[in-house]
Amino acid sequence: MAEPSKHLLLVEDEAPLREAVAEQLADRGFSVQQADSGEAAVARLAEFAFDIIVTDLRLPGIDGSDVVEAAVGRYPDIIAIVVTGYGTVKDAVEAIKRGASDFVNKPFQIDELLHALESAIEQRRLKSENAYLRAQLEDRYRFEGVVGKGRAMSRVFQLLETVAPTNSTILITGETGTGKEVVARAIHHNSPRRMNRFVALNCAAIPETLLEAELFGHVRGAFTGAVGNRQGRLEQAHKGTLLLDEVGNMSVALQTKLLRVLQEREFERIGDSHTTKVDVRIIAATNSDLARLVADGQFREDLFYRLNVIPVELPPLRERKEDIPLLVQHFLDKLRVEGIGAGQARVPLTVAQDAMRRLMAYAWPGNVRQLENAVERAVAISAGRPQLDVADLPIEIQQAQEPVLPSTVALPDEGLDLPSFIAHLERELIQRSLERTGGNKGQAAKLLCLKRTTLVEKLKRIEKQPLI
Repeated sequence: MAEPSKHLLLVEDEAPLREAVAEQLADRGFSVQQADSGEAAVARLAEFAFDIIVTDLRLPGIDGSDVVEAAVGRYPDIIAIVVTGYGTVKDAVEAIKRGASDFVNKPFQIDELLHALESAIEQRRLKSENAYLRAQLEDRYRFEGVVGKGRAMSRVFQLLETVAPTNSTILITGETGTGKEVVARAIHHNSPRRMNRFVALNCAAIPETLLEAELFGHVRGAFTGAVGNRQGRLEQAHKGTLLLDEVGNMSVALQTKLLRVLQEREFERIGDSHTTKVDVRIIAATNSDLARLVADGQFREDLFYRLNVIPVELPPLRERKEDIPLLVQHFLDKLRVEGIGAGQARVPLTVAQDAMRRLMAYAWPGNVRQLENAVERAVAISAGRPQLDVADLPIEIQQAQEPVLPSTVALPDEGLDLPSFIAHLERELIQRSLERTGGNKGQAAKLLCLKRTTLVEKLKRIEKQPLI
């Protein structure tokens, strides 16, 4: 079977040179995308797992060395070649130090660049079992186990750093598997309460008849089976933090008692007349729309406002795909420490770029938890190989279509009607998403990273528009 073409990102601000080199590389079997600045290159790297990056060293704004560092930090297995007309030993050393595989001086013949590419590809192949470039998971990209550096997670980190030192009640919302408990633990461990207990209670995992006793505790004889006094989770979390996970599943009667705790900081054990004072920070988490539950009469409005003092919304993984390489490396490091995969030697693991592209193309309905399970499965069945391939991934991820980078749109000399062009493109993408999902609007909306209601409104508008 023929080897698939290598995806290459060419970064050069001189358009004639960039286009000429891109054409010659494409003629030699490379799948080439172009960027005219360092900023554009970094944006492309966030969207797509390239195999190779070839970048000019002197660029406006972000220079080539920074582009290389960003590329290698996101994709440890990427091949980076630096091209410059200012070839000095110092430049070469700096570029290599930041992760470049080789250095080519301007002006150059295409054969020189091809030789550098072929040498780097061969070196990477021969050294794949022991040449491991770690992803640069710097502290500013993490908050005690919460991993990410995209725009969506940067906003979350800023909020967490602000609210963690306070005693305010926090409501964490997000889809299943987005890491709500991880965030709650991070808040606790970055707060003044870190020396005391973090206690978690999943309100959906405990039968309603037992949830009250689990939360407040009970005294001996309070009910059948209560053979002794027992502390509830509230008392266990005294001076610390209590996480009420899936709080939307709590009955209205229990909500009333929880409201009193939040207002008075006191409660009574089941079967006891003695009031117990408690100093505890409450963090609630849910994947439900509490505002809708309030409107439906299933959740107390006053309790909702008491819990929603500081809302923290976690984005789904499909909206932060630029974080997938970081998360994958984080899970690989975690599994290596635990001794899972790569034999007893705990050899560092990498992910082939084509496998990374499948991971970034998948929609991840189970979010970060599903990604972690997929990585663990891939490591477990990789038979000790130091690099994970597409075949190691779950079948539904193997079948995910790699993202197609849009080609540059040619602007006619006579110009074009931009609103009509965009409307036509939107119509086509919506039609394709519906065709792929068999007309399922919910799934089609997920493919387009839209809410279902937004997609429905767009369809209504499209039906009223004439075809162009």
